Amino acid sequence: MLVVLAAAAGSTAATSTSTESTQQAIGYPTLFLLVLIGALVPVVPTGALVSSAAVVAFHQTAPFALALVFVTASLAAFLGDAALYWLGRRGMGSKNGSRWLAAIRARAPEERLSQAQGKLAEHGVAVLVLSRLVPAGRIPVMLACLLADWPLRRFARGNAPACLAWAVTYQVIGILGGSLFPEPWEGVVAAVGLTVVISVAPSVWRRVRAAG
Repeated sequence: MLVVLAAAAGSTAATSTSTESTQQAIGYPTLFLLVLIGALVPVVPTGALVSSAAVVAFHQTAPFALALVFVTASLAAFLGDAALYWLGRRGMGSKNGSRWLAAIRARAPEERLSQAQGKLAEHGVAVLVLSRLVPAGRIPVMLACLLADWPLRRFARGNAPACLAWAVTYQVIGILGGSLFPEPWEGVVAAVGLTVVISVAPSVWRRVRAAG
């Protein structure tokens, strides 16, 4: 009887390990691709993706799962930002501009752009680091860097710690969601809900203040 139970437990563990390996083989490349696309086309909720991936990794037994989520997300965000900035610089140097530069300008209202330019002139790279932690703050600051004629290398040096801080922040949200609930899907729902609240709170506050 004990032999049968041990064999069943071993089979279950092997199945669980195989499932986790399959999830990792599919999940990490998918996370990388979606975060990369989200950096280029700022409509994908990349923060929610990272938090959800962190919840799943928290419940896995595989070693370094959370570390892999962090490396994947931060690297994809960095490369996506660098690519978008490079495309923006090409558009700045072109007589006809570019659709990428037009997309950046469209997502940076004049008021927020003016604020970003003032803060960038005053605080430099620190503003770039904070811009990724503020909802809808990344694009106005990126455009301010473009208008200030920052070379790609200077932008990348400031953006690297920004992407690391961003990945850590949303991964912590995912870990909190994963630790509060026994089932991964419950943690994912909680993490996604929290990231949505964080993303919409500033715009709701601005509207309330303007109405007042």
